[in-house]
Amino acid sequence: MLTRRQALIRAAAAGAGVLVRGASDTFAGAQQTFPPASQPATPVNFAVPPGASDCHLHIIDPRRFPFAESAGRESASVEQSRALHRALHIDRVVLIQSGSYGADNSCLLDALKQLGSRARGVVVVTDQTSDAQLDEWDRAGIRGTRLSGGEGISASPDDRKRLQAAVQRLAGRRWHVNTAVQFSALESLQDVLMTSPVPVVIDHFAAAQASRGAQQPGFEVLLNLLRSGRVYLKLSREHNISTHAPDYPDVAPLARALIAANPQRILWATDWPHVNGPKGLDDGRIFNQFALWAPDPAQRRTVLVDNPARLYGF
Repeated sequence: MLTRRQALIRAAAAGAGVLVRGASDTFAGAQQTFPPASQPATPVNFAVPPGASDCHLHIIDPRRFPFAESAGRESASVEQSRALHRALHIDRVVLIQSGSYGADNSCLLDALKQLGSRARGVVVVTDQTSDAQLDEWDRAGIRGTRLSGGEGISASPDDRKRLQAAVQRLAGRRWHVNTAVQFSALESLQDVLMTSPVPVVIDHFAAAQASRGAQQPGFEVLLNLLRSGRVYLKLSREHNISTHAPDYPDVAPLARALIAANPQRILWATDWPHVNGPKGLDDGRIFNQFALWAPDPAQRRTVLVDNPARLYGF
């Protein structure tokens, strides 16, 4: 059931009318154009193991699932995601609820049906979400809830309570909490993370800064969280932690240290379609960097295949 806010958003967007023009999605009333998301320009130069997973990807389909706030958004449809993964030799995908749609998970759930058994999903759960709804989503392939907020979960009392409530809500389920955490908040939140009844997945290198290296204050806290086995970490969104495009070489020491701490708790992801990233990101070139971070094929399989299979139930 839609909340009042979601209904208003849908009504406002639908009222604008929808037209499809070439490769873009254009809303007639507001003349808003959504260009197609980028595709890899560089071929993958290493052997990707069968069953590899992209653990963080958004489907944004404004033609079929309109939204009101659209500045800078791209169209990232199921078919476009298939083209992305063909180029990267990726077999499986984890869909993460896009901020474009707030707490309305309709677009993600529709994409999950289209992608079938090769996909799993992470939705937004609200106070109004019933246990029966969680059960239904579980049968549909949902394996977690996304806890987001601005620049990530901070050390504030309110954010601490939100994180505690989220992990307790999922206790007893085969789900996890997926969230971005401010790097400076890791130490103050580590007691919650270490005692969580469900796994917690932290996005995008936990926002550690590549220029400060693996000795930066707080990095040992992140390593210890990985060693505990209670936390998973996504290697993704390199452009947020480094300014050295296109290969982000200063990210390598962080990635290697994180993998070495506990390869069984590392995930890899494109974070496609890079809505808030710089233009021209090349997912093929970025994926090739992963092979340098994890030169051992067995270790690559652990990160790309085994860990997602365990966490998401592939």
